[in-house]
Amino acid sequence: MLRSESDEYVQLLNTTAVEIDLAGWVLRDTADDTPSFAFPDYQLRPSGRIRVYTDEVHPEWGGFTFGWGRSVWNNNPSEPDTAGLFNPQGQLVSAKSYPPGC
Repeated sequence: MLRSESDEYVQLLNTTAVEIDLAGWVLRDTADDTPSFAFPDYQLRPSGRIRVYTDEVHPEWGGFTFGWGRSVWNNNPSEPDTAGLFNPQGQLVSAKSYPPGC
């Protein structure tokens, strides 16, 4: 039985003083490289926040979704998943492990 957690999300925050074009950036679960979300042309302003949801679309948060019909992030404390953000050159620029017990 698959469990669906459509309201799961990863939130990105632009901590720089410049706008960042996210076109070609990729967000994915680094444990097994799936699911993977490639950003379209989107400008993330300084201090701006967006979210990529598991299987819902929230326009107020950018409207991004993995379109994944089941939970993405493993909340098993012994095997936490990690969300990785990769730039268009494929370099890992940020990573965050899913907090165990959430």
